[in-house]
Amino acid sequence: MTAPAEKRATLYRMVMPGHTCPYGLKALHLLRSRGFAVDDRWLTTREETDAFKAEHGVKTTPQTFIDGKRIGGHDDLRAFLGLSVRDPKALTYRPVIAVFAMTALMALAASYAAYGTPLTIRAGEWFIAFSMCVLAMLKLQDVERFSTMFLNYDLLAKRWVPYGKIYPFAEAGAGVLMAAGALTWLSAPVALFIGGIGAVSVFKAVYIDKRELKCACVGGDSNVPLGFLSLTENVMMVAMAIWMLAAPGHGAM
Repeated sequence: MTAPAEKRATLYRMVMPGHTCPYGLKALHLLRSRGFAVDDRWLTTREETDAFKAEHGVKTTPQTFIDGKRIGGHDDLRAFLGLSVRDPKALTYRPVIAVFAMTALMALAASYAAYGTPLTIRAGEWFIAFSMCVLAMLKLQDVERFSTMFLNYDLLAKRWVPYGKIYPFAEAGAGVLMAAGALTWLSAPVALFIGGIGAVSVFKAVYIDKRELKCACVGGDSNVPLGFLSLTENVMMVAMAIWMLAAPGHGAM
């Protein structure tokens, strides 16, 4: 029985003293993980790289060749191998899901550390408070960009533009105080106010006006669609505020 021929590929990638192309490393790993014997050819200077691009009529590196045929860059290689290729413009809920998953785990861990069990009412409170803090942190990375996207749908921000820049700080402050269980007389009304306006704004934009917008909930450069999860975030904030105002032991702090 004849042994299958060895799969071979030639990879051209930038490996310079001050820069090693990350996509070149990813392409090299991808080829080797798929059983290719790789002829790994380094482009060690800018002049060498520019000459390679001009010779092959390409604008970027790395470039992969298999059986003498040019496959292309890293994304082209993934497509050639039947793997998914990320579309940077595609809408996705992944950032919000990642935030909620991590804050849920953080809340369970905090509950276990404090009470010896992850399943407590306080864990539920911490989940919402931690979520508010993390979402605010993402917005605070670029308040200007967040506030610009926020103006697309928030009803109060459209009437009073500065509210878009105040919102992340209000969300962060309320989240921190709720996590601590302190100054509920301040944190709960703030959360109720911003969450209530947010819920109404999202509901109007998505379900009444039926607009297709991106949500500013994880910052101003996300591809998260404005929709059910955005509404849920605001409803959770409102529910938390009402709970903390109604539940005994919170209001006195």
